[in-house]
This record gives sequence, structure tokens and C-alpha cells, in this order.
Amino acid sequence: MDIFLVWVDIFRNWLTAGIGVPALAAEIFIKIILVLIVIVFVCCNLIVLVWLERKFSAFYAMRRGPNRLGPAGFFQFPVDIVKMLAKEDIIPKAADLPVFKTASICAFITAILAWAVIPLGKGLVLEDLNIGIFYFIAIGSTGTIAFIMAGFGSNNKYSLLGGMRTAAQMISYEIPMAFSLLGVVMLTGSLNLSDINDAQRNVWFVFPQILAFLCYFISSIAETNRAPLDLSEGEQELVAGYFLEYSGIRYSLFMVAEYAHLVAVSAIASIMFLGGWNPLFGLTFIPGFVWMMLKIYFMIFLFMWMRWTFPRVRIENLMHFGWKVLIPVSLLNIFLTSIGLYVFQAITG
Repeated sequence: MDIFLVWVDIFRNWLTAGIGVPALAAEIFIKIILVLIVIVFVCCNLIVLVWLERKFSAFYAMRRGPNRLGPAGFFQFPVDIVKMLAKEDIIPKAADLPVFKTASICAFITAILAWAVIPLGKGLVLEDLNIGIFYFIAIGSTGTIAFIMAGFGSNNKYSLLGGMRTAAQMISYEIPMAFSLLGVVMLTGSLNLSDINDAQRNVWFVFPQILAFLCYFISSIAETNRAPLDLSEGEQELVAGYFLEYSGIRYSLFMVAEYAHLVAVSAIASIMFLGGWNPLFGLTFIPGFVWMMLKIYFMIFLFMWMRWTFPRVRIENLMHFGWKVLIPVSLLNIFLTSIGLYVFQAITG
């Protein structure tokens, strides 16, 4: 991964010293390229994840899944992309056009913005902010606005109910998610994701913070609107939820945002609890980026396993579990972590 940073520095020096581009303009140009790389990275993961989702769902239901186009049906999703782009963009006559049209774009932008502080290896990050985990939580909370916009702008009662459910669900589960990450922040004394990763060279935080990991995992399922906690798009009650009236490319943007958020929360779990790009068993010859991707896809496997194993819960049970179980347990974890730190400092002096 150091090679990547070296090439970025070489390109920066060529822009500034080679062709005389001002330093600020060169930095902005490099950032734009890096953002495009992040978008391409997310889209490449989307292709793999949709194929994996279909294969996992078929396996758990004792079906075959995609098997016609390409090896093991891998080329089915590229064909679906062409089909989706060719679909007519149907807009309800009574919809609030500005809100309806910008909702899917806002959902996509907020999903991409979360990747600004997520490192995929040493130095592989757009902005290594000192408050990286705080930034991630803050940006994640703004995604609720796009779902409310989609529900309200569609002028459809089912879409509106789906948008309201999404707002209630995401706001409720953001609290235990943030509390679950506080224990790790207390252990490291830093909000910087790279520092948190480096602090796990000897022991992963999933072991001393197992309660926090479980709270984060369950909260992430609700935050990403995935079954069994996808009450905002429960087809038995709301037909499809907040994106009921969307089709074509606008519907695709919601799906891209959902999977981008899934990969993002998996990356945060890998960094906060699973050691990030730190190797297992001293296998340092394997690049840190490879370790990071393996841990991210392990978390994604857990999300898919949950989705295709458990039935969807009821909305009141979902809200009760968040407020009456997850929040008290996450607060208990903070209390136990503070006691542990106090005892450790008293022993070590």
C-alpha cells in the first residue's frame, strides 16, 4: 500500500513542479480522482455483493440462484444494470418534483461521504481526520433526511409511512450504535480510525468489548435497513416502503446507497473491533488491504446470514428492543469499561 502513496506523491509533484499547476489546484484535482476511485470501489463491491446476496439466498432456501450468465451466474447483475438503466423513469403526477428527484441523489451522496474517513490500509484514506469516527456517525445520521424526502415527495401514503418508519428506526438505533463505539474510544483515547487500528496490534477489541460488538452489529442491521429489521420496506404492510414510486436509475441509486452503507458499517466494525488491516497469526507478507477486505467481507457474510435466516420482526418489537435492551446494554458496557480502565490504571500506577 506504500506503493500507492508513492504514486500519489509522484503525481502531485508532477502536477506542481512538472507542469506548474498551483498547489491548491493540484490537491483538489487529486482529491477528485481519489473520490472517483472510491465510487468505483463501491460500485465494484456492489457487483460482487448482489451476486453473493443471490447465491446466499438461494443456498439458504435450497435453490440454485443465478446460474445462466457467466461462471456461476456472475454476469447476471451487469445485465440487470443495463435493464435498470433502460427502464422508464416514471414520476407520479402529484409528486413534489424537486423533493422526489433529489431524494435518491441525496441518499447516494451521503453514502459516499461516509467513505471520506474510512481507511482501507495504512495511508489508504481520503482524509485521516482526528475525529474520524465522530464524522462517520454524523454523516450516517444525515441519510435519514433522504428517506423522509423520498416518502414525502412521492405523495403516496405507503411511501410516507415507510419514510416515517425509517426515520424512527434509524434515529432510535443510532443511539446504541454510537454508545457501542464509545467503549473502544475510551480504551484508545482517540477518535482517529488509524490510531484505533494501530492500538489493536496485540489484542482485538472484539474480546474486551464483546457487548459493544453485539450492540453495534444489531444496530447496524437496523441502520442499513436489512432483514430481519427492514421494517421501513416491509412489503406485507407497505408494498415497498419509501422507494415505492421510484423506478429506473433513481431506484438504482437507493440500492447503491444501501450496499455502500453496508460495506461502510462493515469496514467500521473491522477497524473498531476486528483489528482492521492488522494481520492474523503474524502473516505480515499478506498486504494490509487484503486483510481489511477479508474482515469486511466476513462482516458482510454475517449480515447476509442474519438476513436469510431470521424472519422479519414487528415494528413495535423492533422499537422496544432498541430502547429497552440495546441502549441499556450499551450504557452498561460504557460503565464496565470505565471501571476496567480505573482498575487497570490503579494497578499499573
